[in-house]
Amino acid sequence: MTVHAFIFPGQGSQSVGMGAELAAAFAPAREVFQEVDDALNQKLSALIFEGPMEDLTRTENTQPALMAVSLAVLRVLEKEGGLELKRVAALVAGHSLGEYSALAAAGSFGIAQTARLLRLRGTAMQKAVPAGEGGMAALIGVDLDEARAICAEAAILRVEGEPDRTEIIEVANDNGGGQIVISGRATAIERAIPIAKARGVKRAVVLPVSAPFHCSLMAPAADAMGEALERAEIAPPVVPLVANVSAAKVTDPQAIRDLLVRQVTGTVRWRESVEAMAAMGVDSFVELGAGKVLSGLVRRIAPDAAARSVGTPADIEAFLASL
Repeated sequence: MTVHAFIFPGQGSQSVGMGAELAAAFAPAREVFQEVDDALNQKLSALIFEGPMEDLTRTENTQPALMAVSLAVLRVLEKEGGLELKRVAALVAGHSLGEYSALAAAGSFGIAQTARLLRLRGTAMQKAVPAGEGGMAALIGVDLDEARAICAEAAILRVEGEPDRTEIIEVANDNGGGQIVISGRATAIERAIPIAKARGVKRAVVLPVSAPFHCSLMAPAADAMGEALERAEIAPPVVPLVANVSAAKVTDPQAIRDLLVRQVTGTVRWRESVEAMAAMGVDSFVELGAGKVLSGLVRRIAPDAAARSVGTPADIEAFLASL
């Protein structure tokens, strides 16, 4: 019997028009977008469907937008297809903000609550570091130890006639398939590119992001999320979450709260999370929402498992037919 894990995408999967076909075809999808619009007191759905991309990629918009699309897909599967998550999925997981989508899918958060938490998270992350002072880079063809060594070397700031100083630069995402994202001070990220190339890394490129996510520069955002999550009602998920920070199963609400706070500054251990799910018997990964980023990563990390993305009416029909 097939063992499914439902997985939920993070930042970078967004595109203008995502979810529009879904909303046009299904009332349950329209209801999700309306619920998110109402929760944020903003016509976020118009931004999702029509753009402009520049506004959609602002992190305080991207985060609730991607969650809205993922939950719209799930709601259609449930309402139109009769799918019951706890009967079909053994586990849920999400990449960075996708962890909130996963928890909403598993009933730990309501959709409106999730939208407000993600709006706060995006705003707090943007505010944590002044524009231009932080950055991120993708390293392709590198393992975790090598990426850490590159960070250690790039952290050292040498100015002639002055003692060496260190700047923050850390591994933000271990995405698997030799893809690692590093994050930190913009000057340290700039130093990391030639260091990586000199060490034989296949590709090292600065990412067009608005803040240095998932590194210790995000500590003010972690504090803001700690306060918000302390007040938030969190129900036990109907199936366990495999958390970014621990790459292990969790169901206890207080533990989930702590992991979500740690996740703001911690490494997204996606490779290890997928490996852990495969070791727990998952042989089918179903990405719900926009894009195909996670299903592509799963194919590289766990090539023996099936991976599919479900984001359009046609995808939904095909997936329901496969059950």
